Amino acid sequence: MLDLILPLECGGCGAPGTRWCSACASAWRVGVDQPHLVAPRQDPGVPVFALGRYAGARRAAIVALKEHRRTDLTAPLAGALALGVHRLLRWGLVSLPLVLVPAPTRRSSARRRGGDPVLRTAAAAVAAHPGIAVVPALRMRAGARDSVGLNSRGRERNVAGRVLLTRRVPAGAEVLVVDDVVTTGATARESVRVLQTSGARVTGVLTLAHA
Repeated sequence: MLDLILPLECGGCGAPGTRWCSACASAWRVGVDQPHLVAPRQDPGVPVFALGRYAGARRAAIVALKEHRRTDLTAPLAGALALGVHRLLRWGLVSLPLVLVPAPTRRSSARRRGGDPVLRTAAAAVAAHPGIAVVPALRMRAGARDSVGLNSRGRERNVAGRVLLTRRVPAGAEVLVVDDVVTTGATARESVRVLQTSGARVTGVLTLAHA
């Protein structure tokens, strides 16, 4: 009866009767070579890593989490992010103590989405790790528009000077900026610049997907 009123469907492929099917779970599995290094058009000045391409089940799940309030997808996406962070630690590309700083979002977008999905995912990913903290240190100044549909130059102008530091990260910790998708790299570059200007030691950017 509940399925008739609120039908279950997979957040990755839309398959009925389940919130997260085995095929989509497999598509999100972090491979032995992931996260891999990507090169966005706008270089943030630190390595940028992604867990896969922004396509198929990966894209659908991210969109469902962000735009359709599918908070039930936080757990599987956080699991993938957690493994990505673990790999970077194991490979020696980041070290403890470590601070994850979610990429900034507009307040209006966060309200519409019932909160910041990147912050929620990052917090769930490292909740059990005592050496890693999540600090929402950035936000987007009013006036920034939705970046969907903007080209590389437009995205750069859209975020230039609009990323604000709201709190400082703990001294001595390395900082990893985390986001759902990196496209042109404009937001990542401005985020890294603002954090570094405040004295933070940013060592990389990690995203769930790259476009």
